[in-house]
Amino acid sequence: MKTTVLAAGSVADRELAVATAVRTLRRAQPVAVPTETVYGLAADALKPAAALKIFAAKERPRFDPLIVHLPTREWLHEVTVVEGAVTFVVERLVAEFWPGPLTLVLPRSEIVPDVVTAGLRTVAVRMSRHELFQRIISAFGRPLAAPSANRFGKITATSAMDVLEELGGRIPLIIDGGPTQLGIESTVVAVHAGEIEILRRGPIAAEQLRRVAPVTFAGSSKRPKAPGQLASHYAPSKPLRIIENADSFKRPKNKRCGLLSWHATKTDGFAEVRRLSANIDNAAANFFRLLRELDHCAIDLIVAEQVPDVGIGSAINDRLRRAAARA
Repeated sequence: MKTTVLAAGSVADRELAVATAVRTLRRAQPVAVPTETVYGLAADALKPAAALKIFAAKERPRFDPLIVHLPTREWLHEVTVVEGAVTFVVERLVAEFWPGPLTLVLPRSEIVPDVVTAGLRTVAVRMSRHELFQRIISAFGRPLAAPSANRFGKITATSAMDVLEELGGRIPLIIDGGPTQLGIESTVVAVHAGEIEILRRGPIAAEQLRRVAPVTFAGSSKRPKAPGQLASHYAPSKPLRIIENADSFKRPKNKRCGLLSWHATKTDGFAEVRRLSANIDNAAANFFRLLRELDHCAIDLIVAEQVPDVGIGSAINDRLRRAAARA
């Protein structure tokens, strides 16, 4: 299969990109599109045949559910069943964080195909705030299933070229909207009566969610009830080891090590060094790109420093732990 990459820099380019994406989606084909978090692989969420092509392109196991992106807030009541004690919390979350990088796991309605939810009675939904994604989904007029646009378990794609590297020859179209802003997948939460359960850490931190309701945390699972819950995920091809500080790290003999640095001052002895950023938001935006760069280097081991475990830093550390937990 030939994969076409369409730039969306100029006004004319964006018009062509949106029209081509919508036309491709209406043929029940998947399209890689940018969101504010990472690149997603989108297909019609209400057509099982279209959703199955996402699983095939990504080599994603069918037990791992997909996130459904909504064109408007009104679609929330079409694809989910929100009632009873959770209604107040859901309404507050939507009012405060949508559109944005927050995914809600809620009871599903009958119009959502089993393949999208991995047979679960719940569905993961969100609204992206990315201008180009909004234009595409608005013109399409229906929900889009859109997990990250990379092969299953591999490093997440935050640019069109990352997607081409991962899925070139597997999908027909990539819309190049430039590098993503946040660089980390959305926060995923389940909503219970008076409580929010974080299923996957992301840009919306626990500190922000506590303004709405008390917060608890779910662990990893071999049978996930939401995307991003597998213990091993986001993994480079090279082994990855997490450390607190590279300045005191004793490098293994006869191994070329690459360092993903947060605050190291001594980098002598590392074959390759990539620095995230002293700014935690910029560190998140750079994280997957620099991890991918190190994975391409001629090294034997990637060594990554932990970042402060607050805000989006907790999401970076979560990705590091899952990337280090190679299956």
